[in-house]
Amino acid sequence: MPKPSIGDQELALLHYLAEHENATVGEVAADFGEARGLARSTVLTMMERLRAKSYLKRRHVDGVYRYSTATGTSEVMSNAVGQFVEKTLSGSLSPFVAWMSQKADVSDNELAELEALVTKLQSRRKES
Repeated sequence: MPKPSIGDQELALLHYLAEHENATVGEVAADFGEARGLARSTVLTMMERLRAKSYLKRRHVDGVYRYSTATGTSEVMSNAVGQFVEKTLSGSLSPFVAWMSQKADVSDNELAELEALVTKLQSRRKES
């Protein structure tokens, strides 16, 4: 069963927490929140929503809750891209691929990754 969708701000918070594991709400509010003009209560609400959606976990340590990601960032990004393709592009990858073909600043590494993905897709089609 896919996880519930998340918004841009929640995705940014997940990226932050992936880099700052075991952070308290106060620490996140002071760094992530202040930089974005978010109150501590807003950060807490976002973190608890992400926990309710099973993206974050928390544990009680020395009288405070410490939050960390429940899944890897690659899974979060995969879910976000999947939801974008399904909701925004009606399940069609063609508009996304067309956009990619027009993007002029694809690095050599990104191009190699894309080629590897195409090879993998072709291989899976041959197996079917």
